Order: sequence, then structure tokens, then C-alpha cells
Amino acid sequence: MDDLDCKIINQLQGGFPICDRPFKVVATLLEIKENELLQRIEKLLKEGFLSRFGALYHAEKLGGGLTLAALSVPEQAFENVTTIVNSFPEVAHNYKREHELNMWFVIATEKPDRIQDVISEIETQTDLKVYNVPKEVEYYIGLYLEV
Repeated sequence: MDDLDCKIINQLQGGFPICDRPFKVVATLLEIKENELLQRIEKLLKEGFLSRFGALYHAEKLGGGLTLAALSVPEQAFENVTTIVNSFPEVAHNYKREHELNMWFVIATEKPDRIQDVISEIETQTDLKVYNVPKEVEYYIGLYLEV
């Protein structure tokens, strides 16, 4: 990762333009060509400096549902259960934790009532209880990590 890659990451953390050619706008701010910006973003993703590049949607504001869920998975079944949980398109991401509840994941659905359906389907397929931990209050913390 060179100085320009750092500038790209820093620039992209401050928001992304909504227009016909957003990468061109960002490239102009960085004084580079649009295709160079795209190539560098792809390279940063491929090399693991960025784990994800894309929009974040607020499911609830779009009429959908969102919840955090957890499982207590026996270690010998962890890989199999991970495969099952991750097979659901509604599961956004999944984390292993050092805790009795050792698998945590986010469920995002098009309609709020689908959350319980997904939980029930996961319970049926894994034969494990899913703990539903919906948020009670949402806090916004702007996070900027200068590179």
C-alpha cells in the first residue's frame, strides 16, 4: 500500500458522491484518472487491505427488518453450522466469538416479519436455539480511521 492508496482510503471514508459518475468525482479530487481509482480499489480488496467496498443500507428505513442473533455451537459442529447459517441470503455476516454464545450474525430481511421465519429455519436446520437480540436503541458514531 503506497501513499496514494492511503489517500484513497481516507477520501472514501468521508462519504461517496451520489451522481452518474461517482468514481470520476472522487478521482478528480485525488487528481488521478477514474480507471486508476477503480483499479486501486480492486487491488486493495484483493490484497485484503479493504474487506468490503459498497453501500450500507438501513434495512428498517427501507421497510425491512434487522436483528443480531447468536448461537451456542459445539466446536465439532462449528464449520457445518457456519455453512448452514451463511447459506441464508438474509444473513449479512457471521462472527466466531470466545463465549458460550460463540456464533453471532446479523439477519437483514425485506420485511420485518421474515426475521422470525429465518430464525425458525436456522433452528430447524441446525437443531440449535437461535438467540434473537434486536436493538432497542440505535446510536450513530461516526468513525474515521486515518490511514
